[in-house]
Amino acid sequence: MVTTAAGSFGPLVSAGPALVWVVVLVFVFIECAVILGLFLPGDSMLITAGIVLANHASGAGHVWALSVGAMIAAVCGNQVGYVIGHRTGNRIHARKGGKYLNYANLHKVNVLLEKHGFWAVLVARWIPWIRTLCPLVAGAAKMNHTKYTIASTIGAIFWAPVLLLIGFYFGSFLDRVSWLMPAVLAGMVTLLVIGTALGVWHYRQEMARPPEDVAVEEVLD
Repeated sequence: MVTTAAGSFGPLVSAGPALVWVVVLVFVFIECAVILGLFLPGDSMLITAGIVLANHASGAGHVWALSVGAMIAAVCGNQVGYVIGHRTGNRIHARKGGKYLNYANLHKVNVLLEKHGFWAVLVARWIPWIRTLCPLVAGAAKMNHTKYTIASTIGAIFWAPVLLLIGFYFGSFLDRVSWLMPAVLAGMVTLLVIGTALGVWHYRQEMARPPEDVAVEEVLD
């Protein structure tokens, strides 16, 4: 059963938690696995998903289950990103003049991994563009796979569930004010859709730039 306040935002709410599951798992996996994730609004998507679930009578059960699902999607995405980077040898295909996929950013991530290793992977989970580049660079830099996996898994345990639960409990608070929930939810979903569309457009622009091979220094244990 959907609350009265949420009822005024019918189409999204009536789609049910299934749509939220699909969007969250796909977004999280992509953001942690491939370059497209650099341009997607992952953090705001998780918070918005939590708010949407707060509108459903079964939302509490779904948000906890989805937290586990999102954590698994993040871990799997990180493993895919690592494998992709590992298969590039020690060179990553960047873009000349790119906004994110450029020499400067790849070098910054490489230096972070060289200096801080395990802790760099752990903290990278909370920094959007580094979150996506870290698996790629870690794989290309031949970082110890076990150490990388442990760090990325611990990060995933806290990242996705924390943001989903923040959204859910914030949504539960908003639901007490009949007019506030639909307004906030509509605004956040609109921004998320626009942000995703702009992200895909920026990704296409980035990939259209001339390629540039960036050498990655090996991360020693």
